[in-house]
Parts: sequence; structure tokens; C-alpha cells
Amino acid sequence: MAFKLVVFVALAAVANAGVVPAAAPVAYGAAPAHLAYAAAPVAKVADYDPNPQYAYGYDVQDGITGDSKSQREQRVGDVVQGSYSVIDPDGTKRTVEYTADPVHGFNAVVHKEPLAVKAVAKVAAPVAYAAPAGYGAPIGYGAPVAKVAAPVGYYH
Repeated sequence: MAFKLVVFVALAAVANAGVVPAAAPVAYGAAPAHLAYAAAPVAKVADYDPNPQYAYGYDVQDGITGDSKSQREQRVGDVVQGSYSVIDPDGTKRTVEYTADPVHGFNAVVHKEPLAVKAVAKVAAPVAYAAPAGYGAPIGYGAPVAKVAAPVGYYH
């Protein structure tokens, strides 16, 4: 064990002293002519637009599924303004109006408004559960057992 420790310390000392030469750097030059490929054309970088502008919007009103949502947004330079609306599960319409710019950052204002009820959901009345026929109050020890009629539909 002591021999392994001595060898390890010696190798560490030699490596730290720089006695062992470093591997020669690999040169990445041109490939031989028979392996050369045509260089890919370099894509030209698009010119920088100091005043970008766009505007878009959409509106979905699907009477079959009840899906109702919309969005609009416009940008002029570094200022973005927009809004979107969606029907929430609680039946209210949520509209978010937002702005974003380098000075004030992103700001949003949320408005919620109840919608008029268009259709009443059909809900079944709750079912009343009764005890099965032939069962009554619990029977104590020694009490006579009531005879239960055979279920309808079984044939012997």
C-alpha cells in the first residue's frame, strides 16, 4: 500500500512541476482536396429596424362549443398595447388590457363582467334512496327472523 502512495505522490509532483510535456495541439487546417466540400453560403443578417411596427388580432365565437375569446395587439417602436378576453369557468368574461414599454415595464388591468344567462343547464333531480325491501330495523339476539320474499326474475 505504501508503494502505491509513493508512486501517486511522485506522479503528482512530476505533473505539478511541468516535467511531462503537454500533448501537441491538434491543427485544424484545410481538408485534403479529395475530402473538401463547398463552403455553405453565409446568410446575410437582416437590417435592424429601429422602429418595429405590427398589429394583429383575432376573435373566436363558436356557438356550438360556447368558446368565446379574442385578442388584439399592436406595437410601435418599443411600446406594445393590447387586450384579450376569455370566458372563465365561473361564467364571467375576463378582459385584460395591457401595455409594455422600456420605461414602465409590463402593466395589466383586469376587468370581469358577468354574462347574461343564455341557457339553463338541465340537472336531474336528486334520487332518493330507500332501503331494499325485506330489510328493517336490526334484529337482536333471540328475535325471530323475518322471511324475505325471493327476488323477482330468478327461476328454478
